[in-house]
Amino acid sequence: MQLLLAVVSSGYAVGAALGWGSEELAEIMGDFGLSAAGLLAAVSCFTYARAIDSRERPAWLLFAFSSLMGCCGNAVWGWYEVVLGEAVPKPSLADFAFLCFAPPAIVGLLVLAKRPVTRAGWVCLGLDSWLIGGSLLTLSWSLALAHAARTAQSGAPGSVPRAALSLAYPLLDIALVSMVLVLHFRRSETNRSAVNTAIAALALTVLSDALFTSPLLSAEYQSGQLLDAGWFAGSLLLAYAPWGARRLHPGPGPGPEHGAVHARAERPHSRPITGSLPALTPYLAAAVCTLGILYNVVDGRKVDRVVVFTGCTVVLALVIRQGIMLLDNIALTQELAQKENHFRSLVQGSSDVIMIAAPTGTLRYVSPAAAGVYGREAEELVGTELATLIHPEDLGRVVHEVRRFLAAPPAEEPTTRIECRFRSGAGEWLNVESTVNRHQGGLILNSRDVTERVRLQAQLQHSAEHDPLTDLPNRALFTRRVRQALTGRRAGDHSTAVLFIDLDGFKAVNDTIGHQAGDELLIEAARRLQDSVRAGDTAARLGGDEFAALILGDGSRDRSAREYQVHEIADRLRTTLSQPYRIAGSEVRVAASIGVAFADPGITPSDLMRNADLAMYRAKAGGKDRVEMYAPQMQAEVVRKAELAGRLRTALHDGEFALLHQPVVSLASGEISAVVAQARWRSAQGILFTPAEFLRAATYSEGGAGEGGSTPRTAVPDASRTAELGRWLLEEAVGQAAERHRAGHDVPVAVRMTAQRLLDRSMPLGSVEALLTRNGLPSGALVLELAVSDPRVPFDDLERRLAALRRLGVLIALDGFGSGYAAISALRRLPVDMLKLDRGLVEGVVESPRLHKITAGLLRIANDLGMQSVAEGVDLPEQVMALRAMGCTHGQGMAFSGPLDEYRLRRALVRGTFPVPGGAAQPALAGGSPGGSMVIHRGSHNETPVPPA
Repeated sequence: MQLLLAVVSSGYAVGAALGWGSEELAEIMGDFGLSAAGLLAAVSCFTYARAIDSRERPAWLLFAFSSLMGCCGNAVWGWYEVVLGEAVPKPSLADFAFLCFAPPAIVGLLVLAKRPVTRAGWVCLGLDSWLIGGSLLTLSWSLALAHAARTAQSGAPGSVPRAALSLAYPLLDIALVSMVLVLHFRRSETNRSAVNTAIAALALTVLSDALFTSPLLSAEYQSGQLLDAGWFAGSLLLAYAPWGARRLHPGPGPGPEHGAVHARAERPHSRPITGSLPALTPYLAAAVCTLGILYNVVDGRKVDRVVVFTGCTVVLALVIRQGIMLLDNIALTQELAQKENHFRSLVQGSSDVIMIAAPTGTLRYVSPAAAGVYGREAEELVGTELATLIHPEDLGRVVHEVRRFLAAPPAEEPTTRIECRFRSGAGEWLNVESTVNRHQGGLILNSRDVTERVRLQAQLQHSAEHDPLTDLPNRALFTRRVRQALTGRRAGDHSTAVLFIDLDGFKAVNDTIGHQAGDELLIEAARRLQDSVRAGDTAARLGGDEFAALILGDGSRDRSAREYQVHEIADRLRTTLSQPYRIAGSEVRVAASIGVAFADPGITPSDLMRNADLAMYRAKAGGKDRVEMYAPQMQAEVVRKAELAGRLRTALHDGEFALLHQPVVSLASGEISAVVAQARWRSAQGILFTPAEFLRAATYSEGGAGEGGSTPRTAVPDASRTAELGRWLLEEAVGQAAERHRAGHDVPVAVRMTAQRLLDRSMPLGSVEALLTRNGLPSGALVLELAVSDPRVPFDDLERRLAALRRLGVLIALDGFGSGYAAISALRRLPVDMLKLDRGLVEGVVESPRLHKITAGLLRIANDLGMQSVAEGVDLPEQVMALRAMGCTHGQGMAFSGPLDEYRLRRALVRGTFPVPGGAAQPALAGGSPGGSMVIHRGSHNETPVPPA
């Protein structure tokens, strides 16, 4: 567009200079060519005004109207010269249109001007306008306008309108030039390119008008001459102004970087001379006015009264303006002094250190706060190189950040933040955080001491990553270091190993000598572990009495040699941790079970730690105080057990468990005196799994473990499932017993229950009582086989609970009698009706004379206390005869019958007896019951005369 504008304007100027080839074409181009250019400018400005929605719209509408008036004036001029072939009369409609060109343009320029915000500003705007206009009027009057005025006074016919017309043109041009100059110094910042282009177009038009009204050219002017090229170019430039400037604005397409480039191009750095022109304007106006007066004096003519009046008003306006500026300068000086004092107080009273560094890095100013922050006086720091005060390890990073900041565009990154160590007056290194700004090619640094914050952050970071008791790395930090060992340059080293360590017997330490002693033991164990690992390896506490160690690989490719080496390290750790501990003046011993896993190719940190954990639990299950290496089958076994546990949970909900009963037989008569309820799991294939089979796999301990005495008591992984199966067993056993009683089979049912389960808060206190009432089971028809295997059971609570049950007619049998201290204590403290010998005593009673004597002694205790005795696991005829000879009253086992379903059980109850090996026998010991029924001799068992064994 700019090139096209230049080509068209130049072509018109060349044509006008050459006369257009003919007088007729010259008149057409001089009249209708200018009319077309004015019409183009009017349409362009009007269209732009409709496209925008801002305070500039009225100005562009006025420019459109002004251009339309110029178009009409040239069209009328062409009508006379080209169409009618006559000279243009003076005055005419063309003169009226031309006179209407300047006022809309002047008002439009006022709309675009920056409006003053104070009353003094409006006064100065008017004075500036008059200073420019008055000085131009003085000079123009001296040069040409005075002659036109004298011609009007001569009284010749038609001279007055022509003289008025001759005066109107330059006066309006002077007003327009004044507004152009005032707007140049007070133009608004919005759409500056379009405004500047419009000002240039109007200035070119005014210049052409001034040349036209001069006496030298007005008399010889003809249409189509070179002077028309100025008006033509002015109209085209006004038509181009809004659209060409609009094209230069950054749009949304180029992106932020393009926008920043254009923004910097639109805001060039102002030169000092540009800022000085507004201040010089009054003096330039006075100089022009003086030139007009001097022209009259040098010419020897009498000074015109208009020149004197205008000059005086210009001088008066200058004096008034200077007075206003003087008062304004005084107010600004006072305000500047107040602001300077304000900011000086802020800088000097700030707790932050404010420093100004030259582009060379030399400190030019340092605020007084440096004495309190850095321990160095501000005068001492001024002139010092900033680089000499920064820690050498931080200097490279600081220099890089400063260079990057200075190279970035200020509009995109006005500030940056740098943290480094700064040398104090005492020679210490302080952690300093600085906000950096640009300042005349250098830097302004607003710095503060953050040493305590950095120290606190380091402490918080340490606390978040270390165990508070032992100060070893915690699980989060240990996991991160394992991840680092498996990645980076060690990713291909598969000799890295993880050790999981558990202290065997630590819980007993807490329970016996207290948690404080347990904490001291953990601290000592952590110290031993830390001292035993190599430099570069990591020892950590994962929680409780669990520790871990990361043994970094040495790049060895011999897996067996590396496994042997790590096994030796683990065994040495085990020996060290198993040494006696001196706690609270006494010697305490614990052992260590250690699991080891190696970083196989492609393994993740979580999998590696899981493998070590599995190996550690295998070490504990294998006897404790040992080292176990991870093997893939360990994970397969865990998966198999998890699948089986899931199947057991599903079976419990789907009703796949069945209830069987094993008879309890009188060893004297063979009569069935009771039945023991046992759980069985019926698989999808119809196979019944015994407690020994499904409870061993699922490490389940309560729901039937011991019914029949065939399942070892192991840890319980899922207490909720244990309780659920226990409730099902009790409800089913009581329900089926009630049905048998209604059918005439008055045989008690025995259900095994642990002491922990009986005291469990999740089990309501009245649940057993409510169950008996709901099913209508008579008194003495339910026997609870109580298993007490933990010496920490609260016997006081258990005694109260059992006493309440016995008042309802529930019989209490002490299960597992002879298996440990808990059974003897329970016999001494609890109200027990019968004793049930542990299976381990029955199995070897025939082969082992020693075990024979122990069993006989326990049975003698039961008979002396007047209690019935039941031996579980009686599988051989020889065991029946031996136990009967010792005084055992009842037996349960395969020697009589295995577990029976309900149909077979009722057939056995109808028969009533089982054959007894060796035939019926006479009572061997006093206190026993030779009959088949379980006769219970009740009494107080809170304290027995038998001393505890």
